[in-house]
Amino acid sequence: MIYRLLRALSRLLLAIFYRRVEVVGLEHVPAAGPLVVVANHHNALIDAALLLAAIPRRLAPVAKAPLFHHPVLGPLLRSVGAIAAHRREEGGTDPARNEALFAQAVARLREGTGIVIFPEGVSHPEPMIRPLRTGSARIVLAAAEAEAAPVTVLPVGLVFYRPGAFRAGSAIVVIGSPVITADLVGAEGRDRAQLVRELTDRIGRALRDLIVEVEDRQTFRLLQLAEALWRDEGPADAVAVTARLQRAARAMRWLRGHEPGRLEGVRHSITAYAGALGELGLGDDAIISTYSVRSVLRYALDETARLLLGVPLAFLGVLLHWVPYRLTGMVAQLVTSDADMEATNKLVAGALIFPMGWALEVWLVWRIAGPGAVLVLLAVLGPLGLLALGWQQRLRSVRRQARGLWLFLRDRRRHAQLVAQRAALVEALRGLVTLVPESVLAESRR
Repeated sequence: MIYRLLRALSRLLLAIFYRRVEVVGLEHVPAAGPLVVVANHHNALIDAALLLAAIPRRLAPVAKAPLFHHPVLGPLLRSVGAIAAHRREEGGTDPARNEALFAQAVARLREGTGIVIFPEGVSHPEPMIRPLRTGSARIVLAAAEAEAAPVTVLPVGLVFYRPGAFRAGSAIVVIGSPVITADLVGAEGRDRAQLVRELTDRIGRALRDLIVEVEDRQTFRLLQLAEALWRDEGPADAVAVTARLQRAARAMRWLRGHEPGRLEGVRHSITAYAGALGELGLGDDAIISTYSVRSVLRYALDETARLLLGVPLAFLGVLLHWVPYRLTGMVAQLVTSDADMEATNKLVAGALIFPMGWALEVWLVWRIAGPGAVLVLLAVLGPLGLLALGWQQRLRSVRRQARGLWLFLRDRRRHAQLVAQRAALVEALRGLVTLVPESVLAESRR
């Protein structure tokens, strides 16, 4: 019961916080049997919430021991049967503690509960896989040896776009095919440490195949801009974009080893183009070769009508949510020291502050207008808040497009330079891609 409530709450909060959450590969999740889910760890508690919401199996997370002493998280972890992992810095070398961890893991699997492990052992904001700790492989081997049924090791890649941006960010959960373990489980005559290393390497390769792995967030942003330039009229949904970014990341790794000079030249050009757009407050979508009078008038009339029609409801939404929205941002900013905690802190702060703000508003309306008005308020609070956010996002998009048109009208020479710069980048990217063997673009490192 508690688990179902927690899963429903996770889905609700993620649906509110992110503009879009997409799940790919659910067909790989076994309906029953021992299950160990391994995932990359870039976004603190948001990662666990995404897995909880996306995977239709009961899951028990393996979490670092200090979290069990947290006044809020501790009771939640214990209620879902979480397993405490004592890392080296927390006395994790104690054999008794390791044996307890393995015993609990096997017990959960025998109960039919899946286990969630983040093999990197720590959350970090960079879009890459850090060296994996061997604990996940050791748990899998120990559980497989103790179980009559084979243990499914299911890799899951978590990819985030603007992970800390409320209602502007998105996430995609990519569930891969199970890691092959049959040749490792019960292997006779092989060194145990060698088996652990081999399984750890397989898990690492599987996870790298599922995410967009680059060395830092700046490179990831440049890769996103390169994908937008390269896309032309291709689909722009998160799944298609992620697939293209994965191919682009593989191409970049190959080019770094075979054509480093050309790769660095294109990267420098993309950085310069991104800087020019940033100085002008433009997005790449605002740079088009020309503006026809008909298209400008149609766009202006359509967007102006939409914005004007939405003003009354958007104003009410802002009025009802402005204080808790600002307080949430301020609190999250005060307590956030690491980038990977930004989304988690915003989500937790919002989950506490918004209900308190709504309760105060309900109390005021009750005192002023009575219970009938309270029912109306409760019915419109959520929809008005989401409508206000959508209206503000549309306004920001119109502003970017207007700045692009203004640049075209005010400084034709500068606009023409940007259009030419963009066209040259598209050609340079196409030229780079022709150098990369198709086998590299489609390769799997499993």
